[in-house]
Amino acid sequence: MSAMALRTLTLAIAGNPNSGKTTLFNHLTGLRQKVGNYAGVTVERKEGLFSAGDTEIHLLDLPGTYSLSPNSEEERIAAEVILGLEKEAPTPDGVICVVDSTSLEKSLYLVLQILETGAATMVLLNMTDELTLRGARLDAELLARLLEVPVIQISATQGIGLPQLNALLECWIPRHAEQKTEKKLFAPTLPEITQRRLRAKQIARNVIKQELLPHPWSDKIDRVVMDRVWGPLIFAFVVLIVFQAIFSWAKPLMDGIDGLFTLLGTAVRHLEPGALWTSFLADGVLAGVGSVIVFLPQVLIVFFFIALLEHSGYLARAALVMDKLLYKAGLQGKSFLPLISSYACAVPGIMATRTIENKRDRFATILIAPFMTCSARLPVYAFLISAFIPDRRIIPGLLGWRSATLLSLYLLGFLAALVTAWGLKSTILKSDKMPFFLEIPPYRWPAWKTIFLMMWDRAKLFLTRAGTIILGASLALWILVTFPRHTGPEAMRDSFAGHIGRAIEPAIKPLGFNWKIGVGLLSAQVAREVMISSLATIYHVDADTKDQTKLQEAVRHDVTPWAAVSLLVFFALAMQCSSTLAVARRETGSWKMPALMFIYMNALAYIASLAIFQTSRWLGF
Repeated sequence: MSAMALRTLTLAIAGNPNSGKTTLFNHLTGLRQKVGNYAGVTVERKEGLFSAGDTEIHLLDLPGTYSLSPNSEEERIAAEVILGLEKEAPTPDGVICVVDSTSLEKSLYLVLQILETGAATMVLLNMTDELTLRGARLDAELLARLLEVPVIQISATQGIGLPQLNALLECWIPRHAEQKTEKKLFAPTLPEITQRRLRAKQIARNVIKQELLPHPWSDKIDRVVMDRVWGPLIFAFVVLIVFQAIFSWAKPLMDGIDGLFTLLGTAVRHLEPGALWTSFLADGVLAGVGSVIVFLPQVLIVFFFIALLEHSGYLARAALVMDKLLYKAGLQGKSFLPLISSYACAVPGIMATRTIENKRDRFATILIAPFMTCSARLPVYAFLISAFIPDRRIIPGLLGWRSATLLSLYLLGFLAALVTAWGLKSTILKSDKMPFFLEIPPYRWPAWKTIFLMMWDRAKLFLTRAGTIILGASLALWILVTFPRHTGPEAMRDSFAGHIGRAIEPAIKPLGFNWKIGVGLLSAQVAREVMISSLATIYHVDADTKDQTKLQEAVRHDVTPWAAVSLLVFFALAMQCSSTLAVARRETGSWKMPALMFIYMNALAYIASLAIFQTSRWLGF
């Protein structure tokens, strides 16, 4: 912030989706921005600061909208901020309209509506470099005379025209027109809509010189990418790359973070071995914080690819390609990438549903995302499969019983997700099945600054939103397993967690589980993989992942093979991750959806496990 700033202005930046307004916002504000949600809704709120000479600009990046007559939650928020009706946002002194020069007529419809509000307005003609490449020229001076507002030609990705913008903002004093429209949302009649569109078309024809040529290579790529055969294959290849990157790229960073917190925990314990305060710091605080931060690399990788695919123009095409497949389950194409992301972790998968505009489709995707077999389930799967499934081959050299069991668990989760989505979209989240329309933007080179700022924003949101809840849950678990204070082999049994485990044993015994498994299931509510370390603590066996033979033998002593199968199915279907519930609560705006998720998934897991174990007993296995 300039120490010599003489005045401050609050400006809203508005425009159609894919007009480049967020790229401009990131270019101007850089790291001087904050991201949140408007109260009671999932619409994102972005604000930033930048200086133009002696003027300090408070910039509001509004959701993309086509008009001030709202047809969605995002458009309603944008309209209310411009009209000064949104209580959580300051009334802007003026509006910066970012216009896609290659689709001027469509963009001008919004500009004309904003001008009708009486708000002080300037127009930024973005992507003029692309317009020139396509053989056209736009008369910015004529447009400024016709609209009677300042007009500047820019390229947000290249930074072209931004010095002129700063110079204009430094001397531009937005004036409030004496006659403004009444502060209420637009509800225009059909004649008014027709008249405004005709005017936008007439202005566009007057200011654009030469006819706009087709995109030189976008259409050629689409003939392959949108092909009925090649389209799904290309999308499957892209998904495979994303899927592999989430695991392979994130693993070294996750291992490094996990190792760092392990070293910190060990160092803290050595300060005063056996002391309560060292256990609190190591097993409560550090373990809780580490359980959140360890997912950060996956979050960053997921949003890197989402931003890359979105800003390049491919995400819209992928959504159309997959729409036909997911339509049968009541979903749309944009649900696919969040579901694929959830195979690494449901947390970034749920956060990735922000690309889904339809609220009910978004909520349905959030509710089924935890069915995807996340990486946190893998340690439990690997442990139980190695302990109970024989290492024999079904197809020599290709498929064994263990790999087949693991594959069946992945398929079980995916099928449960599709059936649940169909059920949700047929009942509580039912909506009319409308054809899936999506504007296809031309292919563009992504703005790397925008992508990395998006990753930065998501990292802050992930750590601040989920971190506090996860830390609280971890501390609660530490208290349960630590108190009342006992030593010896019965310490866990006599703890609060042990008492709770024995209290729930009658309910889980029909599934083939004893109280020790019950304590493990309890600890898995914080994070699924915690169950292995919990079992190691209960059975007093070193849980070193390189040698789990002793722990497996101890568990085999208490758990039958069919009880192990029951436990695998329970883990495949149950909701056992507090971070997922926390993020679902943040993304949906209430506890209703997470509560439904928790109750339904655990009930389904219980019924499926009960059926498997009791059937095995009935058959005499």
